[in-house]
Amino acid sequence: MSDSRPLVVHLLHRFDTGGLENGVVNVINHLPAFRHAVVAVTEITSFKERVKAPGTQFIALHKPPGQGFWLYPRVYRLLRELRPSVVHTRNLGAMEFQLPAWAARVPLRVHSEHGWDTNDLGGVSVANQRLRRLYGLRTQRFVALSRAIETYLTGPVGFPRERVLRICNGVDTQRFAPATQRAPEAWPYRRGEHLVIGAVGRMQAVKDPLNLVDAFLRLRALCPADWLRLRLVMLGGGPLLEAARQRLAEAGAADQAWLPGDRSDVAQLLPHVDIFALPSRAEGISNTLLEAMACGCAPVATDVGGNPELVDDGANGLLVPAQDSAALAGALARVVSEPGLRERLAAASLARVRAEFSLGGMIAAYGALYASS
Repeated sequence: MSDSRPLVVHLLHRFDTGGLENGVVNVINHLPAFRHAVVAVTEITSFKERVKAPGTQFIALHKPPGQGFWLYPRVYRLLRELRPSVVHTRNLGAMEFQLPAWAARVPLRVHSEHGWDTNDLGGVSVANQRLRRLYGLRTQRFVALSRAIETYLTGPVGFPRERVLRICNGVDTQRFAPATQRAPEAWPYRRGEHLVIGAVGRMQAVKDPLNLVDAFLRLRALCPADWLRLRLVMLGGGPLLEAARQRLAEAGAADQAWLPGDRSDVAQLLPHVDIFALPSRAEGISNTLLEAMACGCAPVATDVGGNPELVDDGANGLLVPAQDSAALAGALARVVSEPGLRERLAAASLARVRAEFSLGGMIAAYGALYASS
């Protein structure tokens, strides 16, 4: 029997470990009223194993670097074959394929912006603004994942306000929750004996992991009484992973850090982090920050992108300037040395994420958007 549910094609640059991709997984797994297909302009990795919705299709186009004009006919034919009700592109790397989606007469064409491009932090590039304006000519609805991105799309890019919808990421508070049992066997530290500063994210420049490494090393001088029990955990792989490990080793702190690369058990590990650090140079609405808040971690984040929408400085976390390891270290030192502050920030973050950033609310918003086709 054929499946009569409407099909949503999620078209993105690459389907690999990342916050954007994790958001796509959440939508697919929790929106069974629709069928889903993931089309990656470049590659689809083993990350697809996180998709649990039966029947989901995965298609990789294997595009080499450069413009994707030559792929337009192939995408057009693919969409004519699949006949989706919705095509949803994400970020500039996939936005140009809104044009073949329009040519293929897809009923609803949606594009969302999750955060700034690595080479255009803050969205200041006029060329990128013009590209978005061009690619968006035939796009019916735009989704901004943060207030900062919404302002960007309706301001410099110039999309009409009535076509821009803000849908913040939501977190599964059943899966990500404070620890109720012992840490997994892989976890190398002991609660009470160690105080863990943790981070989750791809080890690349926009996430600025070396800034966190430098800030952690500064704690040796800032928190001498606590230094021997401090531990740094950084979960995620990427091009800067080895540089981070080397910097810690050169400073004689390798035995106080655990950088295992990509992990599939983040939901089991994160509840055992005491302080969550997000040192990014740019962010949309950070999935990992939301997940850490839901796990009862006290957050310290850079004051960029959507982070201030999640962290009210001094109320449920601390905000610091980006690319300032001294400021980051100072904020971490406060949370390390003041247990009462640490507990208050953690409790307030947990309450906020449960009240304002539920997965159910996000799924309902996408379901309503897709149904409008």
